[in-house]
Amino acid sequence: MTAPTTARGPAITPGGWLRRYRPADDAAVRLVCFPHAGGSASAYLRFAAVLAPSGVEVLAVQYPGRQDRRGEPFVDTVEELVEAVLPELRQWTHGPFALFGHSLGATLAFEAARRLTKSGRPPAHLFLSGRRSPVVPGTDTAYLLDDRALVERVTRLQGTDPLLLQDEELLRMVLPAIRNDYAMAGAYRYRPGPPLSVPTTVLTGDADPNVTLDDARRWSEVIGGPCAVNVLPGGHFFLNDHTAGICSLIEEALSHAR
Repeated sequence: MTAPTTARGPAITPGGWLRRYRPADDAAVRLVCFPHAGGSASAYLRFAAVLAPSGVEVLAVQYPGRQDRRGEPFVDTVEELVEAVLPELRQWTHGPFALFGHSLGATLAFEAARRLTKSGRPPAHLFLSGRRSPVVPGTDTAYLLDDRALVERVTRLQGTDPLLLQDEELLRMVLPAIRNDYAMAGAYRYRPGPPLSVPTTVLTGDADPNVTLDDARRWSEVIGGPCAVNVLPGGHFFLNDHTAGICSLIEEALSHAR
């Protein structure tokens, strides 16, 4: 494996797609995390800190067009983004690894797991958080809203610092990424295929306005392995309030992968 280069803050893997906030070359297992729409790798900084002592290294995906990749063009579709990140992922999946994704990130993690499994390198576990099953009818059209309405929608989901959304300069920086990712989610269409034979944990908030409990349970229709659904208190960004509990769940699920 090629040694990573290091920037201020996290270590950056050579292809530029992954951030290592707590690098551990001898990690027992690695957890690759995909951020939500408009999100960035730093969304998983707390996961990295909590999981490091247990031997789980977090590798957080950094999408183009934000933070230290702000000068790069956005990727427009789920398929393009997964294909772009896969070569980098394969460099870090020779040992035990798992995938975690929240919201749009869950869709990306699922599609990455499908492709990795097809190529003979399945993850030990898949964590799908805050996202309805791809077999649930529905189209994400939030990207069609004007700026004010889009900001109001993002504010209601409570996943973005409200002070950031009130700062016009910062808002101009982050809103294009949010709109692009919502358009990516809206353009995604599930292509039926063999059920994914990977142990899977689905996480959902009991008050998530975007995902009903039935929406979450229907992930079992595309998963051929064990598929457990965990309901936590909270809305769409319930994971922000339950980091420790979710990390404990991750540790337990990955104990067999070491």
